[in-house]
Amino acid sequence: MFTGSLEADLLLGDVHSLKQKRSVVRPIVAALVKMQVSAAEVGDQALHRRARIGVAVAAADARHAGEVLDSCERLLASRPEVELLSVRRKVRGDDD
Repeated sequence: MFTGSLEADLLLGDVHSLKQKRSVVRPIVAALVKMQVSAAEVGDQALHRRARIGVAVAAADARHAGEVLDSCERLLASRPEVELLSVRRKVRGDDD
């Protein structure tokens, strides 16, 4: 079994309050969950123009875990309301 994780640092566009931030972040997390991964806002909750999104996936092989994380990263990069600043990824197997 392999587990993959991705942490994305996002800069939100025209957001001036935490309420507006939630209205941007929630649909992004929902779209990620539809890709059959676990996803949540994992950091920068008190900052209204920044968000950190965490994604986790379990897979039978490392290649599949990597492909799923690639798809998640593409989804985040394609969202016009946010700018993807950085991504940290890890894929771990039973031996790690």
